[in-house]
Amino acid sequence: MPLYLSRFSYAPETWARLISHPEDRAEAARSYIESVGGKLHGFWYAFGTHDGYNLWEAPDNVSMAAVALAISGGGALSSFETTALLTIDDTLAALRAAERVRYRAPGE
Repeated sequence: MPLYLSRFSYAPETWARLISHPEDRAEAARSYIESVGGKLHGFWYAFGTHDGYNLWEAPDNVSMAAVALAISGGGALSSFETTALLTIDDTLAALRAAERVRYRAPGE
């Protein structure tokens, strides 16, 4: 199954609620991805541009998009971005296929 990396930031109101009532949000994330037949591989909080990161496995892009839309539509996050990750084998296949693409730079 494809892997996906999500980066998220909580809205200030969400942090306030978590301070008042701390909870393990990895369990919630696990239930979201499992509802579409996927698996949560990791959930981390971080310092920096984003408050946290998730590593998910989902059956396909539509399933991952459904989870991302549901989470984004919930209102607790100020940002949510998801990147589809490629395996080494997929990347090698893409590199080989790229050789057949006849790219022309603008103006050439």
